[in-house]
Amino acid sequence: MAKIAFIGLGVMGYPMAGHLKNKGKHDVTVYNRTAGKAAQWAKEYGGRSAATPREAAREADFVFACVGNDDDVRSIAYGESGAFAGMKQGAVFVDHTTASASLARELDAKARALGLGFLDAPVSGGQTGAQNGQLGIMVGGDPATFERAKPVFDLYAKSCVLIGPAGAGQLTKMVNQICVAGVLQGLAEALNFGLRAGLDMEKAMSVVSKGAAQSWLLENRWKSMCDGRFASFGFAVDWMRKDLGICLAEARVNGARLPLTALVDQFYAQVQARGGGRWDTSSLMGLLAKD
Repeated sequence: MAKIAFIGLGVMGYPMAGHLKNKGKHDVTVYNRTAGKAAQWAKEYGGRSAATPREAAREADFVFACVGNDDDVRSIAYGESGAFAGMKQGAVFVDHTTASASLARELDAKARALGLGFLDAPVSGGQTGAQNGQLGIMVGGDPATFERAKPVFDLYAKSCVLIGPAGAGQLTKMVNQICVAGVLQGLAEALNFGLRAGLDMEKAMSVVSKGAAQSWLLENRWKSMCDGRFASFGFAVDWMRKDLGICLAEARVNGARLPLTALVDQFYAQVQARGGGRWDTSSLMGLLAKD
């Protein structure tokens, strides 16, 4: 049994921390910016909540973070009340946030200077994957540190792979989000085309989903997209725009051309302008619907 701190109890972090407590039987202390959410988690799972990241991280073997963006990570890692200030020598800080590769390298350098381990470990699989313990985890960092953390990752992972040094996990998540953006736009256009052509989409998708066009998004989103249902589930457009912004910024550094990603990002800006910032990313379909 390990002593673990988990910082950030959003739609992903809340169930992930729950798996650490229920499946792993670990000693888990949580911190959340909204204290009531942490108290709710502690009551539901029988763990403890802390008033600050530093308090949560005290004496922990592993400190996991799953927050919103680069600035959020810095706010819970650094400073007098930050997690780094409370961590013991040899403890490992794991960042599950989808953030920039430059932040991952920065955190790795600061952790090493303090005698800590660090892994950037963004996840894929969405809220459903987090709840079911079926996430894909792409990791950057030191191999020995990864081997220490992997048994803990396995409590909520379907796949967990060390990609390379610090930053490699975040770069791989960028690859993932670039793929997702393109697939969703193609799926939206295909479904809109089929509807306008008068096809029985149930029959059409039963065939298409078994061929080369098969994808998780097709199988899990085609019906809600055809029905025009985008609210109250899935991955929010606001978060996708944040992720695509990270991808586009990294591409400006490494010279990669991302014309489709840039276009889809602008489509998501249109969804936001319609008040759909909290809608699922499949809401691209709504831009193609008849007026």
